[in-house]
Amino acid sequence: MNELIVSEIQLIPVKPKNGLVSFASCVYNNQLYLGNIAVYTSPSSEDGYRLLYPLKILPNGKEIHCFHPINRETGENLKKEIVREYENLLSKMNM
Repeated sequence: MNELIVSEIQLIPVKPKNGLVSFASCVYNNQLYLGNIAVYTSPSSEDGYRLLYPLKILPNGKEIHCFHPINRETGENLKKEIVREYENLLSKMNM
C-alpha cells in the first residue's frame, strides 16, 4: 500500500467543552485538503483522543457525512499525526 502522508496540520484550540478541545485541518497525501475535524478527549482510547469528521444535517434531520476515513489504517494515521501536533502545541503553551 502507498505511504499515507499527512501534512500542513493546522489547529484551532477551543475552550474545552464536553471533551472538544480543538479543530484541525490538514493536507492528505499532498492532494486533498481536509478541514473542520473535531478533536475530542477520549478516556477510553489508547492515546486519549478521538476525531470526529464533519457532517451536514439536512432540514429533514438526515445526516450526510462530508468525508471520513474508509479504513482503520487511514483513520489511525490521521489521528496519530493530528494528536501529535496537538500535543506539541500543548507543550509549547505550557512552557
